[in-house]
Amino acid sequence: MANKMWGGRFANSPDKIMEIINSSIHFDIRLALQDIQGSIAHAKMLGEVSIITKKESEKIITGLNEIRKEIENGNFKTSVELEDIHMNIESRLNELIGDLSGKLHTGRSRNDQVATDIKLYLREKINYITELINTYQKTLSLNALKYYDTIMPGFTHLQSAQPITFGHHLLAYVELAERDKGRFTDCLQRLDECPLGAAALAGTSYPIDRFMTASILGFKKPMANSLDAVSSRDLLLETLSVIAITAINLSRFAEELVLWSSTEFNYIKLSDKYTSGSSIMPQKRNPDAAELVRAKSGRTIGSLITLFTVLKGLPLAYSKDMQEDKEALFDSIDTIEISLLALIGMVGDMKPNIEKMQSASKEGFSIATDIADMLVIKIGIPFREAHNIVGKMVALAEKNNTYLDKLDPKEIITIDKRIPNDIMSLITIDNMVLNKTSYGGTSPHEVLKRANEWVERLS
Repeated sequence: MANKMWGGRFANSPDKIMEIINSSIHFDIRLALQDIQGSIAHAKMLGEVSIITKKESEKIITGLNEIRKEIENGNFKTSVELEDIHMNIESRLNELIGDLSGKLHTGRSRNDQVATDIKLYLREKINYITELINTYQKTLSLNALKYYDTIMPGFTHLQSAQPITFGHHLLAYVELAERDKGRFTDCLQRLDECPLGAAALAGTSYPIDRFMTASILGFKKPMANSLDAVSSRDLLLETLSVIAITAINLSRFAEELVLWSSTEFNYIKLSDKYTSGSSIMPQKRNPDAAELVRAKSGRTIGSLITLFTVLKGLPLAYSKDMQEDKEALFDSIDTIEISLLALIGMVGDMKPNIEKMQSASKEGFSIATDIADMLVIKIGIPFREAHNIVGKMVALAEKNNTYLDKLDPKEIITIDKRIPNDIMSLITIDNMVLNKTSYGGTSPHEVLKRANEWVERLS
């Protein structure tokens, strides 16, 4: 028996394999509430412009609200035979109000319907993700405020470079996250046009009011070209791109949490809530949550590549290939949400090992650059020459298996007689950090100021 939704074109039912490959209800059920929202707006408009009577419009809306309750209560039953969420809702509406349900689809198609549903869903999810990023930033900022003067090593090439403060390091991720948030906000600007009423691809001969439905649904205006409205998925590509960028930024921080919590670094301790043990090694505390955040960034990149590949050769307008956009989108959204929630929890619970950070900041001749700077300031020699002098001091310290500030002044003089005798008393870890007062620098004063600004801004 043919699917009655198709009308009279097909005499036979689809093959079982066709039913399986063609059906999307197992994943587009996520769009159920958005589909109800769009359908109510469409029904309201149909009644207002007298394409159907206002009484019919009200009856349809009452039926849709009844289905909404079923969805929210988990009582809505779906059928694979009806393929997708749109036809499942239409079928249930028919059960509730009879043949009048058939009037709801006047002047629209599943093509503009699904495009509208996706935009409504994306708008909701982007706003939620932005809220999560805001919480993530605030959690980082509060820790930066608490540890604004805690000294730790700063790295380049994963080698000790110059001392910084822990607060300064955390605020770097606040800044990164702010740009991520800005990219999501930017996506919302281009999401603000409504596809509904574009119908299958050519618009419709019914006297619909697309500006009315756009307004009811909270869009700025309807999309201006019906072909574009039903067949464009560049906004999904943009969203998936932003999710992937955000996930990569989260992954970088997760990697640092993995390193910092290791026995070798021992800079922080992650709580029991976000670590796990070993089935064989009783001493282990594994940073599993951080490792999974790191790994899950790969899923978001894969989803982006999936959609790039699906869309690359599609002509206008709609093709069934576009059904493949949703699983990639849904998976990426799930992934970025759980990654943010995990990092919010880890950052909120982590305990820094202040003494270990402080002692580690002395390793790797980290005061070398500041000695060179001091030679420039005190003697007035060019920095490149100072760089060469301090390089020789490092070689000497390495030979003597000691720190730069422990070198014998008599040996230092043999490198260059211009080096002041008191230079090492001027170069301490604390002073080095305190002196980094340039805008955006690691000076505790700068970090405290910036952390306070962020906490106030994010609150």
